[in-house]
Amino acid sequence: MADDRSPAPMSVTASASATGSAPVSAAATTSGLRLPAPVNRLPDFPWDSLLPARQRAAQHPQGMVDLSIGTPVDRVPLPIRRALADGSEAPGYPTVHGRAALRQAYANWLERAHGVTGLDPANVMPTIGSKEFVAALPTLLGLSTGDAVVIPELAYPTYEIGAIMAGATVLRSDSLTAVGPDRVALLWLNSPSNPTGKVLPVEHLAKVVSWARSRGTVVASDECYIDLGWESAPVSILHPEVCGGDHTGLLAVHSLSKRSNMAGYRAGFVSGDPTVVASLIAARRHLGAMVPTPVQLAAQAALEDDAHVMAQRSRYGRRREILRDALDGAGFQVASEAGLYLWCTRGEPAMRTVDWFAERGILVGPGTVYGHAGLNHVRIALTAPDDHVAAAAERLERRGRL
Repeated sequence: MADDRSPAPMSVTASASATGSAPVSAAATTSGLRLPAPVNRLPDFPWDSLLPARQRAAQHPQGMVDLSIGTPVDRVPLPIRRALADGSEAPGYPTVHGRAALRQAYANWLERAHGVTGLDPANVMPTIGSKEFVAALPTLLGLSTGDAVVIPELAYPTYEIGAIMAGATVLRSDSLTAVGPDRVALLWLNSPSNPTGKVLPVEHLAKVVSWARSRGTVVASDECYIDLGWESAPVSILHPEVCGGDHTGLLAVHSLSKRSNMAGYRAGFVSGDPTVVASLIAARRHLGAMVPTPVQLAAQAALEDDAHVMAQRSRYGRRREILRDALDGAGFQVASEAGLYLWCTRGEPAMRTVDWFAERGILVGPGTVYGHAGLNHVRIALTAPDDHVAAAAERLERRGRL
């Protein structure tokens, strides 16, 4: 899932009692032209808040090390690039549902790598990356004013943006009890979590599924980092130990961006409930939301090869250990069960910590981008070249306690 995602301190929602209204963006009114709702309710783009820190970090004598955004930097594996090139003779339109061989490769991967059995490839749909799908899902489900969308307390901001665009109400809560008795139309899960790396255990996932089914709630599980478990093993919402082999009311969202360095290809997937997936396909046919045929062929090649995933995982693992050791030495508390980020704090406001890193030529992301609960945290990405990671660690070790 693309990681350029979110509003700096998002005041849109803060708790399970919030109502989901956002300040008008500075860009919403230009030359007297008033953009129609819901566009005029969107906050400013979150990563724009890092511009001063970016400028400061860029002044470092040895250059800036950018650990703020999780965009892949390693090469796309050769079999994937070959498949893309071989599929370039594609003059006709692709289908929204995607090629049958691609959907079968996805189902095979989810069973082989993550123990998900009984997924019919008919209930799989490729998406144009995962971010656009996350943003569009509330609208595609027909949500509008009066519908409630629950997202985690610390959350990938596009969950909230999608609800705003649909006109729905956003509730931030990690507790089902705190949500209360009101009907919830859509509940987002994110395991492993961006930004914290937290992994939700099977027992918790099963409890959410039971709760949602008793209320007619659709559960969408963002599992884009499922291949990157470090201290805990992530489990899909579609795993039989979670849902009993019944995918009713459940959607799993996956991406090839990080595991296969394919962020530039925009290749993602949604799978699960047959009725919901069929309705998504029907709607997207009208919208023309099709993944290009060469990208589908490249995605199939990625799903059929596990070796490159393990190699990339090893790269991230080495970078994680180097940065974690350096951060520990510099006095930070670090969390990272899984995923591509280190969630760090030393008990001070996030932007103060961002400035501290910028003085050392290192750019990191403020935790406030993900919600009020990130007020005293920063997020550090593992997606930087090895020499940049080594340089960041050296700066932290040499000057961390200054």
